[in-house]
Amino acid sequence: MDDKLDLFGQALWDYQKEPFSTALITWTSLTEEDPIDLSYFFRSYSEMPKLEQQALKLAKGKVLDIGCGAGSHSLFLQNEKKLEVTGIDISPGAIATASARGLKKTIEQSVFEYEEETFDTLLLLMNGTGICGKLENLKTLLDHLVKLLNTGGQILLDSSDLIYLFDETETGEKILPALSYYGELEYGIRYADKTATFPWLYVDIGNLQGIAEQVGLKTHLEMTGNNWDYLARLTKEY
Repeated sequence: MDDKLDLFGQALWDYQKEPFSTALITWTSLTEEDPIDLSYFFRSYSEMPKLEQQALKLAKGKVLDIGCGAGSHSLFLQNEKKLEVTGIDISPGAIATASARGLKKTIEQSVFEYEEETFDTLLLLMNGTGICGKLENLKTLLDHLVKLLNTGGQILLDSSDLIYLFDETETGEKILPALSYYGELEYGIRYADKTATFPWLYVDIGNLQGIAEQVGLKTHLEMTGNNWDYLARLTKEY
């Protein structure tokens, strides 16, 4: 495992081997540095935000947990709901951690390249659209995910509308970037004196619904949070 290539996974694996009180420092191009204690990624169902709890309640059938991280969502579905769950993550450290915690089925691969099986539920939590990086890539992702869904299947994902972060003019109009979608950010993490940055996408529900329709998915807004965040369920109905 190369921690230079897998900083987040290295942090998870270190905590799995020896839990300790330390923080992963995160920030975005719109927000200041924010320390997140590593124990947060190992949280139990009762410690999860209500949007995540609702997503796990809605999960059914054969599940693919995309960007499974330390495996907390997958482990609840596997151990408590007794569902057949596969965790997929591009991070070697995350997959090692989820496996060590007892997740029975894991895949170390980008979901963009995965084609082997189909599922009843695709789970993308903790801002699942982030992996797209840019809004223009969201259709590519959803078009691919449709191919991984069984008929009657569902995609459960959460994201946030970041428009609240932008200032307004005197007439109340938001001052938004002219050359890019306002939910396209640069996301950064720092751990063990090393830093990594990557593009990350937050998408508003309107854009999500419009793009989902283009690939044959119907959007259901299941829940909204207190910080412009939401849980959506996208269904394949034919």
